[in-house]
Amino acid sequence: MIGYVTLGTNDIETAAKFYDALLAEIGARRFMEFDQFIAWGVSIEQPGLAITKPFDGNTATVGNGVMIALQVDSPEKVNLVYNKAIELGAKDEGPAGPRGVLPGFYAGYFRDLDGNKLNVFCMMAPNI
Repeated sequence: MIGYVTLGTNDIETAAKFYDALLAEIGARRFMEFDQFIAWGVSIEQPGLAITKPFDGNTATVGNGVMIALQVDSPEKVNLVYNKAIELGAKDEGPAGPRGVLPGFYAGYFRDLDGNKLNVFCMMAPNI
């Protein structure tokens, strides 16, 4: 149902470098690019992530309560992407590990360089 998600940025070049390096960890690459808008995805048939300078000309701000979740296929990939985000200057919002919200839910939370909240997660088979 979701086609893509857009995050605001005040520094398109710096944000683009962050997301180029981060999303490469999950096989995503740029598939659309304009002066004020860049989008990444693993395929055109799957949801993508984009950054943009606000078209209204105002300063980009973080949406309180908004979070983007990036799904991967293993806890190792969660660790890889989460650690890459922190290495790239993201702020920790909860280290990678199992979460009690759902059996088998494994996630790491961080804020990008503009303060947007993201997580990377996978669903593992619960231990029964």
